[in-house]
Amino acid sequence: MAEFTSSSITIEAAPNEVMAVIADFARYPDWTGEVKEADVLKTDAQGRAEQVRLVMDAGAIKDDQTLGYTWTGDNEVSWTLVKSQMLRALDGSYILKPAGAGATEVTYQLTVDVKIPMLGMIKRKAEKVIIDRALAGLKKRVEEPK
Repeated sequence: MAEFTSSSITIEAAPNEVMAVIADFARYPDWTGEVKEADVLKTDAQGRAEQVRLVMDAGAIKDDQTLGYTWTGDNEVSWTLVKSQMLRALDGSYILKPAGAGATEVTYQLTVDVKIPMLGMIKRKAEKVIIDRALAGLKKRVEEPK
């Protein structure tokens, strides 16, 4: 990915538990806030999502987008934009690393390019807000009592 925004958080759960929540697209509307619908369109031989349609509502920005996913081992997933109404590009990834005693460091990287002109500084700030909300939602979802 070219110019991207990145942030990390530590979640009190093993990497496989964190990845299970990340890979459960059907439940995204329960914890992400911005995702109103998530439909897996295509899966790989291991049953992991390869293409997912997401209906987003982030206040001023509403979008119907399809993302293509690539899974690297059990601790990394990346995605790229297949199609969108509002975006020209969307590339991101979650990278999970064990952080001792049953914890996981999750790093989220994201770059977004919208079809309407936007200053780079404003775009980076928007990426940061998206990342911080996603990481906080993921942490809450993984760590909540079952």
